[in-house]
Parts: sequence; structure tokens; C-alpha cells
Amino acid sequence: MTMHRSVRWLVFAVMMLSLMLSLSAASFAQIVVGISVRVAPPALPVYTQPVGPGPGYMWTPGYWAWNDDAGYYWVPGTWVVAPVGLLWTPGYWGFSDGVYGWHGGYWGPHIGFYGGVNYGFGYGGAGFGGGEWRGGSFYYNRSVTNITNVTTVYNKTVIVNENHVAFNGGEGGVAARPTHEEEIAEHEHHTEPLAAQTRHEHLASQNKQNFASANHGRPAVAATGKPGVFSGKGVVAAKSAGAPYKAPAMSPKQARGPSTPAAKHASTSANANNKKPVSHPSTASNKSKAVSRPSTVSNKNSTASKKANTSHPSKTTSNKAQNTAHSNETHTAKTSAPPSKPSHSASQPHQSAPKSSPGLKPVAQHQSTPKPAPQHQSAPKAAPKPGKGR
Repeated sequence: MTMHRSVRWLVFAVMMLSLMLSLSAASFAQIVVGISVRVAPPALPVYTQPVGPGPGYMWTPGYWAWNDDAGYYWVPGTWVVAPVGLLWTPGYWGFSDGVYGWHGGYWGPHIGFYGGVNYGFGYGGAGFGGGEWRGGSFYYNRSVTNITNVTTVYNKTVIVNENHVAFNGGEGGVAARPTHEEEIAEHEHHTEPLAAQTRHEHLASQNKQNFASANHGRPAVAATGKPGVFSGKGVVAAKSAGAPYKAPAMSPKQARGPSTPAAKHASTSANANNKKPVSHPSTASNKSKAVSRPSTVSNKNSTASKKANTSHPSKTTSNKAQNTAHSNETHTAKTSAPPSKPSHSASQPHQSAPKSSPGLKPVAQHQSTPKPAPQHQSAPKAAPKPGKGR
């Protein structure tokens, strides 16, 4: 009987753990910044919305996505079959700690914060004015959506913002913060983008004409009638770029920042690194000092082992410096390498002890003892002592 109760409690605990993990994963998707870049995205292009395919479709606005090899590329806006009762909160680029991080979009019962970015067609920067759910049917606001063959419609005036900035915060970015309602919406249960949306973004990345470096902020395919369809009926080209295009001063690989959440802290040091010395280089030097301790212990070994042990910590230190979050930190770590010189100079006294630097005198004196040491370490000279008794 006791065994039976234990099994039931174990099953119950596993079920509760699975539920908690699923809820936390859904909530985590809304706050994770998957990509960070050191250059701002181009302005949103100006385009018209294609006609909605029919009832049940919801508009998802276009946005600039990132590719590590070619930089920003445009993902056309499109109509998708919406999950009943859910609304789409678009993703947005937000500036923080010296980088522009991407906050992915999600489905939820209410519209959350999307950076105050004006995506148009009901997404004016806060909330959604393009339609609403009434029971199991979606009603479209014809004042901001292009619907012609749907009967579930209404008319409501929506203020249109002509700002085409594609990111929040930073110089030139949208100065918007989440409202109380948006903060509440961010803590609700969310659903990840649909498979059709993910495929739509992937296919967009395969066309070179979608990259800002090629279209200069004015993509030939700005919006589509259905996801994944980039030619034929329902495809709309951009009227113009949202602002004059400026090519980035660095390559995409140089502009790529660390991923998050693990590397978000590293991006903070990257920003501070450009302003003043950061604690990370000193930390690296402290590690190099700690690693150089084996060189002191290796003084008791042979000259060959001293060189091997002395060179090994320096390689470890350089590897740690290269594995830091990005190139700025790597450069700073390399410039902070001088504190690790004691490990290299430790091997110099064996070659020419009198030329050791003044700052290393204590080490040189400790290591200069090898003069009497050969008498103690060389076994052939110490061996004759027992011979005297023969």
C-alpha cells in the first residue's frame, strides 16, 4: 500500500515538473534576445498591404532579420492563419549595452510590448488596431487593413504614425517603454511563431535581393499574400526606403555581437570597453597570474620541464582571451597580457640570471639557487659519498 502511494506521488511530481518547464519555456521565449548586433537595422520600407486571403488570416508585419554572413535582410510581411483567440506581438530590435538585440515575436491572448516600433497596418507602436477576436471569429478593422472578401469587419479610426525607425532605444531609436498592460501581457502564456512563419523567414534569407546590402532598404518583395510565396499574385514591392540607406562601417562578422542570455553580460563589457577600462581584462590578468604558479613549482624540476611548464600557462591564458565574448574583449585581453610576463621571465634566469629585470629580483634570487643545486640534484656527484665507506 505504501509502495502504491509512493508511485502515485512520483507520477504527480513528474507531471507538475513537466508543466512548470513547459510554462517557463513559453514565457522564456518572450524575453530571450537571440541575436545581438553592433550596427542598427535600416529603416522600415514603405509599402502597401496585400489583400487578405480570407477569413481567419491575420497580418504579421515585415521586419529586418540578421544573417552572420551578409547582414540584415528583409522578411516580407505576410498573412498567416492565426490560432483562434490569439494575437501576434511582432518582434523588435532593442538597443542595450552597446548592441542591438532581437526580441522575438510570439502569439498570446493580448498584444505585448514590441518596442514602440511602427510596423503599420494596425501595429502603430502600441497595441493592435487592425482587428479583434469576437468569440471564435476574427473581425477586421477596414480602416487599416486591406480586406475585401470578408464579412466580419468594422471601422475604427486609428492614428497612423509616419515614423519608420526599426529599433527601440539608443541614438535615433524609438523612445518607448512598456505600458502597464503590456507588462502584464508579457507575463502571460505565449506560443512560439508558427511553422509557416519560421519557414517564411528561412526562405527570405535564401534570396540575396532581400539583403539590405543589395536593396539598400527598398526590397523588391516587401509583402506577400501568403507565407513563403515570393512571386506572382499577392506580392508587393516597396515604394521606397524608410530613410536614406547607410552602409555599415564594419563587416557582418565584425558587427555580430554575442548571443544571449549567456553572452548578454559580455555585451555589457563590450560597451564599457569602448568607454573606459573594464574589469574583464584585469580578471584575465589575474587568471594568468594564477596559471603562472606552476612555473614556480617547476623550478624544482629540470630545465626542460621548466620551459614546458612555463610555456603551457601562456597558451592557456591566450586561449582564454580568445574565447571571450567578442573581438573587443579579445583585443583588450591581449593588451592586458603584460601582467603574465613573470611566467616568461621566470625561465630567463636559467639562460642569463644576471640580466633579470629589477621587478623580478625576488624570483631571480629564488631561481638563482641552481648554482648550489647541481650538487644536490646531480646524482653522479652525490653517489661517491657512499663509496668512501667501501
